Amino acid sequence: MPGTDPAEAMRVVAGELPDFPYLPELPDRGPGADLTGRTAALLVDMPAEVTPRGWRLAERPGRDLARARSMLSSDLDALEEVLQGFTGPLKLQLCGPWTLAATLELTRTMNVALSDPGAVADLTASLAEAAAAHAADVARRVPGAQLVVQFDEPLLPSVIAGLVPTQSGLSRLAAVEADTVRDGLNQVLAAAPAYTVVHCCATTVPFGIIQKAGAGGLAFDLSQLRRGEEDGVAEAAEAGLGLLTGAIPAVAAEPGGARETAERVIRLWRRLGLPLATCPQQAVITPACGLAGSSPPRARAALARCREAAAMLPELIAETGDEVR
Repeated sequence: MPGTDPAEAMRVVAGELPDFPYLPELPDRGPGADLTGRTAALLVDMPAEVTPRGWRLAERPGRDLARARSMLSSDLDALEEVLQGFTGPLKLQLCGPWTLAATLELTRTMNVALSDPGAVADLTASLAEAAAAHAADVARRVPGAQLVVQFDEPLLPSVIAGLVPTQSGLSRLAAVEADTVRDGLNQVLAAAPAYTVVHCCATTVPFGIIQKAGAGGLAFDLSQLRRGEEDGVAEAAEAGLGLLTGAIPAVAAEPGGARETAERVIRLWRRLGLPLATCPQQAVITPACGLAGSSPPRARAALARCREAAAMLPELIAETGDEVR
């Protein structure tokens, strides 16, 4: 979300999405509120610090880590206050293991952790423990919540394709085998005591690997979905996975209409060959990616549009029948 006030962001989220709120991330506050830094604040026995290039593992906790933890604590306090008495699904977001390994540098080198299989293993184990502890903390703060833990993996396709650059930028790190990627994802997904989602808003999302890793749901940018990838989405849906469908641009000149958004999701369901009756139960309408690059009014409008479009799905399916193409 845009802005720097966690209480205000939480009120907006809870107000526009009363049936499925989430813990907002506010990267405008600087290092420690970003995707990598926020997750680094939770890692167990793996302190991190800020460098001019981003985050790297450190020998001991320092002021950067303390700041990141302080911001997360403020966010959680706002969540607890705004959602007093809440019952229902509540989503948390963390950086996934492969994107974390591709963005977090090693302690004594300028290479990212992805370059060292041993470091990746340690990082994955630490993240798994951190995800479990984070979910348990939120469960204590909002005891009526049904937790959904989302692991953001924007760099997952690059990891698999061998497209993650070295620090110099002159070469690329070796591709990671699909089985290794699956096992790393499975380790953190299995550790989270909640319904789990893997989000990737890039092109060529490895839907099959994510499904085999044990995710409960897939989150993706509908505009990035290629025809050749739709079979993977259909297989995941038929296996019972939820589809968090990014049907609203994260940054757009105009927020657009709720009916148009609902129709986009229905058209996807038809292309996938899925029964339309399952769409309102299995699809969650979301922005395509994070809203931090949007203005506060447009971010609020995007959330409202998600809610309104989702509410329209059952009636629109019954009303239009075969007309929505």
